Amino acid sequence: MKVYRGIEEFEGKANYAVTTGTFDGVHIGHRTILDRLKQIAQKLDGESVLLTFYPHPRMVLQADSNLKLLNTIDEKTELLEAAGIDHLIIHPFTKAFSRTTSLEFVRDILVNQIGTKKLVIGYDHHFGRNREGSFDHLKEFGPLYGFEVEEIPAQDIDDVNVSSTKIRKALVEGDVQTANLYLGDAFQLRGEVVKGNQIGRTLGYPTANLDLGNPYKLVPADGIYAVLVYLGKEQFQGMLNIGMRPTLKENQPKRSIEVNIFDFDRDVYGQELKLELIKRVRDEKKFNNLENLKAEMEKDKVKCQNILS
Repeated sequence: MKVYRGIEEFEGKANYAVTTGTFDGVHIGHRTILDRLKQIAQKLDGESVLLTFYPHPRMVLQADSNLKLLNTIDEKTELLEAAGIDHLIIHPFTKAFSRTTSLEFVRDILVNQIGTKKLVIGYDHHFGRNREGSFDHLKEFGPLYGFEVEEIPAQDIDDVNVSSTKIRKALVEGDVQTANLYLGDAFQLRGEVVKGNQIGRTLGYPTANLDLGNPYKLVPADGIYAVLVYLGKEQFQGMLNIGMRPTLKENQPKRSIEVNIFDFDRDVYGQELKLELIKRVRDEKKFNNLENLKAEMEKDKVKCQNILS
């Protein structure tokens, strides 16, 4: 997959099947669009193109937005590459760009810059200034500018419409199983291992403390999770704690993200870990002392091992 950091970097030289949108989470609804996009590109004897934007438009247009994203831009790029897209254009979203009219977007970007032969969009897709553009607009513009348009109908799971918003809600509630069902894969967290206070080591459960390095990445509800841990291409099992560690009485200013990796004894400071969250085991709790905390962690480990096995 070729990646472009702006529309101006892309030079159209083929028959392109194109889709556009934020694609946060690259969930199963998105993947339906991507599968159809690849089918059309093959019929055209051409290539697939996905045009997305960074930062997320809501972060630019709504100053008070506290939007948290399912994917960092690097995670999204990796997921789209795995989905088999030929070209990914990540265009900077600015207030100036937001004033592009629907006609300008179609004529100048989709047609003149990209060379769209067929446009594939999701259900109820809107684009252009004030989201004025719609499927009806595209059907009007298509014959004028020489491209076809196809709208993918809403995708349902048990009559529940799949959306990034509903996935975020599930994660905020700690329901990673529902989120993973909608995503079609396990929700992931990635971060650099940084030094902590090493109290877990004294309890017999050393933890790797993660710095996600991205304030816009969504972090699920506080609690204990069964996780798969990836160090490079190596996979391990573990249990993850997200929260404020109330038993330790640290008055820490922010939530910690720390993982105990089973059957693992290496120095990984400064390295990146990827976590796939499989199931939430329990809420974060405050215990009367460290002995009670350790006893509960022993139970947590068994539960996580059973889930992961």
